[in-house]
Amino acid sequence: MKNISTIGIDLAKNVFQLHGVDSAGKVVLKKRLTRRNILPYFANLKPCLIGIEACCGSHFWARELEQLGHDVHQMPPQYVKAYVKTNKNDANDAEAVCEAVSRPNMRFVPTKSKEQLSLQALHRIRERLVRNRTSLCNQIRGLLLESGISVSQGISKIRNMLPILFEDLSNQLTIIERNYLSDLYTELVDLDGKIINIEKQLQNLSRLSTECQKLQNIPGIGLLTATALVSAIGDVHTFKNGRQFAAWIGLTPRQHSSGGKDRLMGISKRGNSYLRKLLIHGARSVVYRCRNKDDQRSKWLAAVENRRGTMKATVAQANKTARII
Repeated sequence: MKNISTIGIDLAKNVFQLHGVDSAGKVVLKKRLTRRNILPYFANLKPCLIGIEACCGSHFWARELEQLGHDVHQMPPQYVKAYVKTNKNDANDAEAVCEAVSRPNMRFVPTKSKEQLSLQALHRIRERLVRNRTSLCNQIRGLLLESGISVSQGISKIRNMLPILFEDLSNQLTIIERNYLSDLYTELVDLDGKIINIEKQLQNLSRLSTECQKLQNIPGIGLLTATALVSAIGDVHTFKNGRQFAAWIGLTPRQHSSGGKDRLMGISKRGNSYLRKLLIHGARSVVYRCRNKDDQRSKWLAAVENRRGTMKATVAQANKTARII
């Protein structure tokens, strides 16, 4: 077996492309393997540096390869793109990954444990269910408007009003309309039950996690934000300081500077959009309650709100929350 020091893998569903170099940077490996042959092949290799792009399934392969003694680093795909030469194909992608992982200033994605991925899956499923419930309620509102019935804003209004409409025989709803509205109401109740069930699971997992309990002591962080942070980050030492973590979430200004002239714009919105949304929702609650408090943080936040407006104060508080985390 040739002396391979670094390998780049272009991950796929069934066919994986490998590109390896020795300690001098000379290409010594160009190989295509099927999914079932990946682990047996690397089990017979000496421990080396392996680079992969952070994508669907990458955390599984990182854990499996690390168990074989290899040093595996995941990288954001947008950072690898700059190293792709000429046209895009599997071989060039694997070569770009191999080149990128050897760069001293490359930023890497920490490998998540199975527990983190399971916790993150609950959040993803809940987010989809909430989105489906909102879409369902919007459809119900539109159908009722066609029958001349207007429902006040809020999901609870629809949930409480539909049974009353079914029992009221004086309205202009036809039998067909009552039937499909009844089916939609059953679907709404089913979605509510599924969302509540997931939140109960998150609550139980939160009680068992010391990190979640600590995070929920921070103003503006509740059950959802705490569990989402633990599932997404894991080891906070990945970040050099609080500002780097806030920048990773996308809560710091986007910079467009040139010629020595600094130009700061709105927040960059990089990184994890789900975490950013939760932190901003929590910060909005903190801003709302700071008006009747006289502690130092509340005074600062109220001054920012008076000077810059509620939305900018909310983002400023979210940034501060990220640094506290």
